[in-house]
Amino acid sequence: MATVYERYNLHTTPEKFFIEACDEGADAVLAIDRVSNEMTFTVKREVPPSAVTKPVCGVMGTIRLVAGMYLIVITKKRNVGSLLGHAVWKMVEFEIISYKKTVLHLTEAQSQENKTLLSMVSNVLATDGFYFCTDYDLTHTLQRLANTSPDFQEMSLLERADPRFVWNGNLLRELAAQPELHKFALPVVHGFVVMKPCRINGKIFEWVLISRRSCFRAGVRYYIRGIDSEGHAANFVETEQIVLYDGAQASFVQTRGSMPFFWSQRPNLKYKPKPLISTTANHMDGFKRHFDSQFLIYGKQTILNLVNQKGSEKPLEQTFAKMVSGADKGMIHYIAFDFHKECSRMRWHRLQLLVDAVTEKQDEYGYFMVNAEGKTVAQQTGTFRSNCMDCLDRTNVIQSLLARCSLQSQLQRMGVLNVGQRVEEQAQFERIYKNAWADNANACAVQYAGTGALKTDFTRTGKRTQMGLLMDGVNSMVRYYKNNLSDGFRQDSIDLFLGNYTVDETDGPTPLRVQKDWKFLTLPIIMLVAFSMCITCLLLTGDTWSETLAYVAFWGAAGMLTAAVIMFYGTEFVDAPKLVHKEKMD
Repeated sequence: MATVYERYNLHTTPEKFFIEACDEGADAVLAIDRVSNEMTFTVKREVPPSAVTKPVCGVMGTIRLVAGMYLIVITKKRNVGSLLGHAVWKMVEFEIISYKKTVLHLTEAQSQENKTLLSMVSNVLATDGFYFCTDYDLTHTLQRLANTSPDFQEMSLLERADPRFVWNGNLLRELAAQPELHKFALPVVHGFVVMKPCRINGKIFEWVLISRRSCFRAGVRYYIRGIDSEGHAANFVETEQIVLYDGAQASFVQTRGSMPFFWSQRPNLKYKPKPLISTTANHMDGFKRHFDSQFLIYGKQTILNLVNQKGSEKPLEQTFAKMVSGADKGMIHYIAFDFHKECSRMRWHRLQLLVDAVTEKQDEYGYFMVNAEGKTVAQQTGTFRSNCMDCLDRTNVIQSLLARCSLQSQLQRMGVLNVGQRVEEQAQFERIYKNAWADNANACAVQYAGTGALKTDFTRTGKRTQMGLLMDGVNSMVRYYKNNLSDGFRQDSIDLFLGNYTVDETDGPTPLRVQKDWKFLTLPIIMLVAFSMCITCLLLTGDTWSETLAYVAFWGAAGMLTAAVIMFYGTEFVDAPKLVHKEKMD
């Protein structure tokens, strides 16, 4: 079985890092030269007694910044459960350690750039949701693992991992180049994992939910939309629901991802920027690239497009439908469901219309199942691919409903549910199920949009609440702030971490040194001063009402005019990414 080492000691000397495997019977040490950057395999007796030692939980990899190379290690982990007897861990703390002993070789400007880049790497690592397993392949579904060859089983975890879901693949590139070091190379996925022991009718089973977020075309909400030239969709997430009972296994897989053609929705200070569909790109080529890979991995596809069918979202739905009309009808089934229209005025029961509409397809696609004897008795032959605009809130609600339908069939087939029983009638399990799917929504939303998900009150309780609407309003305002004023930094952080932007010590200044024009700092200050003076004039009235009104009118007009200028040049005032050229973002 492919494994990596589970426990390590990091020994540090002025010249080298020694990463010692501490598993029982292990004598392996990874030596990293802090001057030449060379990685070699050695043994414990080569570690100098003078080295400073501390325990670490795993090696995330290495990255080059302005000051040179850095080593990233996991320093604290938390067990989230056991999958088929394999412990699954969540990264809790990390450390980024410089190869260089000092940064005195940097100029002041370079030092500042290096600090910014370091904070970017930390920003990504501090985002909740990094998981790993030292003796199990978390990047693949149960069905994919069951259908592999003996040669695949002999590969290292890094070699056999699905590159779509290895978020530290760029950091491990040097270890990947040396097969003898692969037992130190720990593939880490990003997303959400929950494992819960559950009881129905006195029968205990394990219920697992795993969301794997793709590192291809990864980014933040408004800066990464649509697809890239390779057909990779923005915010693509594979979600697998697993049931384990009395030796039997069952798995149901769904995907979500941005509408797979070339479109964008750049922030411009407006609450909801208008989506723009490219007029020059070959949409059909990108669409086919995307779905050719989906067919290969998942089989047939039923697309559930949940965007509005009016307003600014309507052209996107029409374009998606047009793309599907030119595709293989035997492999793609398309359903447009205007979520907001159908569920308006708190009519959330109407979601059952969509569930009923896909019942036949869900029966056709089935799910993966292995019986207690280890024999595969069912395969999933197709996948539901859901999307809304962000592929977060509306999408997660629908996915949770479809997963429950699959779970109903699986638990009946395993003998956990009796004939005539419904899974939604099992109050204790339903509470676990709904909370887990709501937590999944929050995790995916934080990673893409920067806040928790919307509509989670429905996912948790089965109904919409006034408090839920209030919390959605708060989250929407926080999203507005982040999308416009901090997401450029987040996007740059992700691109640096994933290797979409690389630092070369021989290059000149990085794009971070580019400063905005004076007006982008001055105009917001003028606007704030004007509105502050307007309020002050209202509170401190003059000798006459006409005098007060004149002052209020003047400062109010000044504030409104400045605000209008700022909104007119909105795209130039937002916090835009600096590290990747625009054409790479489209």
